[in-house]
Amino acid sequence: DVTAVDLTEDVKRLTTGNGDEIEARAVVLAMGSEYRRLGLPDEDRLSGFGVSWCATCDGAFFRNRSVAVIGGGDSAMEEATFLTKFADTVFLVHRSDSFRASPAMLQRAKDDPKIQFITGATVSGILGADTVAGVTLDMTDGSTRTLDVEGLFRSEEHTSELQSRLHLVC
Repeated sequence: DVTAVDLTEDVKRLTTGNGDEIEARAVVLAMGSEYRRLGLPDEDRLSGFGVSWCATCDGAFFRNRSVAVIGGGDSAMEEATFLTKFADTVFLVHRSDSFRASPAMLQRAKDDPKIQFITGATVSGILGADTVAGVTLDMTDGSTRTLDVEGLFRSEEHTSELQSRLHLVC
């Protein structure tokens, strides 16, 4: 693994985890991204058992079920809309009343009768012993709500710390 890079000179320098240095005139950076986790205690335990980060990968497993998609951007709208091909109901849960999604993506989701919006809510817990059986929502009015779902999708991604720093350097 590359642990440090120096891209400031004509000859680029890469340092690996064991301390080796590699020099090259050109470097292709392909770090990818990671899924943005909610940070809930049962998230990793139930990953693959109802918690998913990829609607196109796992959507068919939720045929005729209720699922929740967390987020308010284009990715969340796209995942929610895609999941309506399989799920009976898709709850789109967002922490505020305004969305980062483009107007077209937001309208497409609002026009789909299978998508129900829950705003002013954050997921505070995942219910279920062996599989997802629901989520606990903390509402902005101070109340708590339980949402009966069998799937939980967190669609937002973020770049790694190294990738973020490299964008600033390049």
